[in-house]
This record gives sequence, C-alpha cells and structure tokens, in this order.
Amino acid sequence: MHQLTLADINRALAAKEFSAQELTKHLLTRIKQLDPQLNSFITVTEESALAQAKVADERRAQGDTSPLLGAPIAHKDLFCTQGIRTSCASKMLDNFIAPYDATVVSKLAEAGVVSLGKLNMDEFAMGGSNETSFYGAVKNPWNLDLVPGGSSGGSATAVAARLIPAATGSDSGGSVRQPAAFTGLTGLKPTYGRISRWGMIAYASSFDQAGVLAHTAEDCALMLQAMAGFDTKDSTCVEHVVDNYSANLNQPLAGLRIGLPKEYFSAGLDSRIAELVMQAVEQLKKLGATVKEISLPNLQHAVPAYYVIAPAEASTNLSRFDGVRYGHRCEEPKNLEDLYKRSRAEGFGEEVQRRIMIGTYALSAGYYDAYYMKAQRVRRLIKNDFVAAFNEVDVILGPTTPNLAWKLGAKNNDPVSAYLEDIYTVTANLAGIPGLSMPAGFVEGLPVGVQLLGNYFQEARLLNIAHQYQQATDWHKSAPAGF
Repeated sequence: MHQLTLADINRALAAKEFSAQELTKHLLTRIKQLDPQLNSFITVTEESALAQAKVADERRAQGDTSPLLGAPIAHKDLFCTQGIRTSCASKMLDNFIAPYDATVVSKLAEAGVVSLGKLNMDEFAMGGSNETSFYGAVKNPWNLDLVPGGSSGGSATAVAARLIPAATGSDSGGSVRQPAAFTGLTGLKPTYGRISRWGMIAYASSFDQAGVLAHTAEDCALMLQAMAGFDTKDSTCVEHVVDNYSANLNQPLAGLRIGLPKEYFSAGLDSRIAELVMQAVEQLKKLGATVKEISLPNLQHAVPAYYVIAPAEASTNLSRFDGVRYGHRCEEPKNLEDLYKRSRAEGFGEEVQRRIMIGTYALSAGYYDAYYMKAQRVRRLIKNDFVAAFNEVDVILGPTTPNLAWKLGAKNNDPVSAYLEDIYTVTANLAGIPGLSMPAGFVEGLPVGVQLLGNYFQEARLLNIAHQYQQATDWHKSAPAGF
C-alpha cells in the first residue's frame, strides 16, 4: 500500500481494495518503524489520523468520490494546525499549540485528507539542508549520510521513504523544488498568491508560497486543486480563476516552445547534471516540443538580491517573537531588555540569528538605500527578464540544483556556499512565477531534478509537461533501497 500514489489510492479506495483506516494504520506502523533513522516527523498525530480515516470511510460509504478522500498526507510544521503543536522546527515555538487551522490545512481537510502529523524542516524555513532544525537534521533516504535539501526536507524525506504519498511544503527560494530534486520527487511551487498564506508562519512574506511534494505531477495536480483559491484572510492571495489541473495532463506537447537559458550552463553546474538536463530536453523534443536558447542576463544577481531582501523581511517578521505574548520565554528576566535579549538568543538558532542580523543591517538608516533598495531594483530586472523570455517561449527548462546532495555537516561552516546552491531556484520567488522540479535521472546513485519555470498562473501547463515526461520515463518510480 505504501508504494501507491495519491491517484492509485483514490482508485483503490473507490474499488474497496482496502479502507482509509487500514491504509492509515499501515503508514503509521511504517513511520514508527522507519522514521527514527530519518527524523522526518516532529509530531505524529496517530489518534486524530485514525479518527479522520474513519470519517473518510463513512463519507465514501455514503457515495462521496472526492479524489483526496481518505488520502494520507502530512504538513510541514509551519502550517498552523488547531490543537496541535506548530513549532516551525524552532525552540522558540516548541511549546506553541496553534489555536486555528491555516487555510491550506482547512482546505485539504475539507477535501478529506487524513493528516498523519507535522514534518521536520529548517528552523523558520531558513536553510537549504534541513540541518538547522531544533529537533535535529533530517536524513536523505537515498543515503543517510547526506542532506535531503531544505527547508522542506522533512516533507521530501517522508514522501521519498514512502511513509506518506504526498506532503505540503513551502517554497521561499527553492524550499520545495531543491529537496524534491535531492530525493527523487516532483515538487511544485505555484505562482505567488495562488495559495493562501493565512496561518502559514512567515519567513519572508513576499517570497513564501505553499507548495506540494509528491511522486508524480498527477498527484501534485490533485493536491493543488484542493489548496488553490482566493482567501479573503490573506491580502496577498490573488483572486484568479482556479484551473482544473488534472484536465489537461494528457494533452500532447506538440508545438510547445522550451527556452534554455545560456546562463544556466556555466562553470558552476556539475557537468553530469547538465548531461541529464539535456537528455530530458531530448525526451521532450521527441514528445513534440521545440527548443530555443534564451538569456536571463540578471541571473548572476539573483542570490545576492534574495539574501538581502529575504533576511530583511525575516528580521521584521520575527520581531514578534519576543518572549512576551507566546513562544519561548527566558527564566527570571531582570527587566524588559533582558527579557527580549535572552528569550530571542535562547529561542532562535544560529542560522535564524544570522539572517535576522543581516536583515536588520540592510534595513538600517545608513544602509537601506545601498542594499535593500538596490536589491529591490535588481528584483524588478529579474522579473523583466522573465517577462521578455515568455514572449519568446512557453516554459523555461534547466537544472534544479547545480550540485548533488552534500554530506551532513559539509556546509555548516560555509553558509555562503550553501546559499549559492539556490542559484536556479530563487529567481522564481523573486519574480513570483511558478516552478516545478521533476526527477530526471541519477548520478552516483543520487537523484537529479530538472526544473520547469512557467509564466504567471501557468501551473496547469507545467503539470501537463511533467506528466507527459513521466509517461515516457520512469525516474519518478524509483525508490531508495530499504524503503
């Protein structure tokens, strides 16, 4: 049962091959047996999961055929879940029980999913390796000595290890797509504003977007269908028609125009990954696509711009965690200043403190124009690059990451090196466009992802391309040994 996709599970439940309760019990047993070596879950909600599965079975017995009804998933631990700890993988929120459900959580609950718990992540979504978590690093199921990517590393590992068929994630600079690439999954970051951010604990508000990790594009389409839509509670959520994401999955790719940015294939890209990217291009050409070289001239400025703007927003967002209203509070503070200083110093980890300091510096009176405003101007140039590119092509294709997953601890003392791993993913967040990573082969036994970038609200097209590619290849079916 644990090898099934969401689409398979829907068909099996409809055919009464097993019940949602049987499936939930099976996966809860796998989590107990296998997750101690992976550390992908922070909280397992066994009791409520079994209750939700019972309700799902009752709804199906009454004739409800909703595609996600009874499907087991889990949520990245930055989506508020009523009555359940929502920690953001931080000591600061280790004792925080959310008083309400995030919109993403409530929408998926309405669709009938069974939530098995909350997944590990980089603290406050700050990191690309899932090593900054207060609850310890998450391991990559393809090699337990390697990182799974981040910040949605717990989501990626849990799905790749077949503990759950799909999971929610969030993507501020590649935090869904990079771990998807490192663990052999399909990961989708929708257009900024496509999914409500209400109840999603903020890192960088103009970048954060909820996303999905699953085995197939078909499963991502099912999840996105339930998650997308306008929400009056989120002022950044866009009132835009929600497509039927599954309807066009089987549409042929004849006439599709793919752009290959020449800047992607620079000295910083592992040549073996570049070779797999070109093999994916050849496969898509066989399916009817045409390919054209394009230019994204401001790509080189993407990482510096991102790591000025995002920490600036983080320093503002995280100022609310001060030891006064909720979260960690230091013991016996001498005065208000001592309360603030010690609560924040004790509650936040090293990477979070680093980004708060960078952001505060960039926003300070003497440096605001020199850093923050200049980075915002670069952001506009990057967006303009994409606008120009999409006048020539339908989608942009390239590597998801420049390198393979690295060893746990290898970049702990070199944060800049870790930041540079985001070179191909941060541009989508800077511009607000959708992106998808799909499995495209292996190097040294490790998964490699290829990234598709689309124009605004073109998620259906990305899912169609990925689905057609997955009908012609079987990389997405590969499972790590032992799982």
